[in-house]
Amino acid sequence: MRELSIYTDGSSLGNPGKGGWGAVLIGNKQALEIGDKADDVTNNQMELLAVYKALEQIAELSISDYVITLYSDSAYVVNGLNDWVFGWEKNGWKKSDKKPVLNKDLWEDIQRVRSFVESDNKLFLEHIKAHAGHRHNERADDIARGFAEGEKIELFTGSQKDYLQD
Repeated sequence: MRELSIYTDGSSLGNPGKGGWGAVLIGNKQALEIGDKADDVTNNQMELLAVYKALEQIAELSISDYVITLYSDSAYVVNGLNDWVFGWEKNGWKKSDKKPVLNKDLWEDIQRVRSFVESDNKLFLEHIKAHAGHRHNERADDIARGFAEGEKIELFTGSQKDYLQD
């Protein structure tokens, strides 16, 4: 199986406020950046939206027979997708304290596209330390923050050998 790495990040100024999300997909000797902005959103919403959009991109590209590792610097996202979401679904989208799960719509969207992606691929979700110098994670952060700040962000699509040249 081929390998694909995805790095996601989200940003919100004001929390809630203007937000942005970014993702970097690296695999099969190619690199692809995606991202966008949103208004009146929280950081957690942007972190989740980045994951959703990255997985949606995998589905739209009909990628199959890959081992996909998705990295996020959000423990909320990684713990939620690796553990909590399964209990929330069983409990009618209620947390252990019986309160409703926040961002239910985004969690449901992710689970829907995740199921599709996992039908043809192996998917792993891993936590990565934020601002620790990992170039692809830093770039996802730059994309998310840039969109949140209203910057014009140039997104890369092309050969991995041409990507992030020093």
